[in-house]
Amino acid sequence: MLFGQKIPLGLDIGAGCIKVAQVKDKREGYELEIFDFLPLPPELIVDGSVIDSLRLVDAIKELIRKSKIKNKNVAISISGHSSVIVKMITVPEMTEEELEESIKFEAEQYVPFNINDVNIDFQIIGPRSEPGQMDVILVAVKKDTINEYITVVKDAGLNPVIVDVDVFALENLYEVNYEIEQEKNIALVDIGASSIKMNILKGGVPSFTRDTPVGINLLTEALQREFNLTFEVAERLLKGETIENVSEEEATHVITAASEEIFSEISRSIDYYKTSMSEEDVSEIVLSGGGALIKNFPELFSERTGKNVQIINPFRNITISKKLDEDYIRDLAPLAAVSIGLALRRIGDR
Repeated sequence: MLFGQKIPLGLDIGAGCIKVAQVKDKREGYELEIFDFLPLPPELIVDGSVIDSLRLVDAIKELIRKSKIKNKNVAISISGHSSVIVKMITVPEMTEEELEESIKFEAEQYVPFNINDVNIDFQIIGPRSEPGQMDVILVAVKKDTINEYITVVKDAGLNPVIVDVDVFALENLYEVNYEIEQEKNIALVDIGASSIKMNILKGGVPSFTRDTPVGINLLTEALQREFNLTFEVAERLLKGETIENVSEEEATHVITAASEEIFSEISRSIDYYKTSMSEEDVSEIVLSGGGALIKNFPELFSERTGKNVQIINPFRNITISKKLDEDYIRDLAPLAAVSIGLALRRIGDR
């Protein structure tokens, strides 16, 4: 077990807000000690790239002050369809040490960037039914993107000790809280401000991931246009607040229409998985992110995709410290998913 400073905070730097979580190891499992978040203006991060690092550093500092955090070690994660590549590949069966030697050559066939411009990691999944072959998850992230985030975090006075990928942080959280059913394909779908992150687990193993650059900002912008509102006021309307001169019925109509693009993107990804990657369909969607907090959105999502959609519950097997406001934390649970998944990471694990 690890104690004190060796346990990193989970810091989820999203386009819409930054979230921080700390999870403590206990003999009977895990306990959430800290969770807090801070909204961000929409122009600081665009498609996973940091556009205004000075303001982002200030925002992280403010969140750390607000949360009264003393721990400086953090686990962060990267996303972005133009900077992160995650692929399931098949290679000849070999040891981890042998693959370490040859992974750069294997990766060149799948990575659409100069291989010297990316950091590469991998995880051996296991042998295939074909003799002498094995499945491997390949991850490649642009060095520039990693350096952007590491620099921002360091400038905020923190020490980045783990760099993960959003879709794997979601998987980490899911594995801790849910039973893995070998016969089921589960789609973990996180809908944030400007992205949809999807990780389809086949028997608990990631078999397909996708990062799509659309998110709930589409709905906010549709409300802005329709009712001539500022971004901030449109966001309040999206959260279900009453806004003068806008009826709930009118707002719901605009939100429903604008949501179609999001549902279509997710349906296309699931269809692609079914036809190109697997002959099996997705059994269930587990929803996280800000999209899960929009009134009636999960029900509409289920209706449009024809899938059972459930909102992720990070607290099935993680207790909430009595020092925290449990009702408040549970209300924000879908927003906390990636940060808690990161906070479950430990230095040295894979």
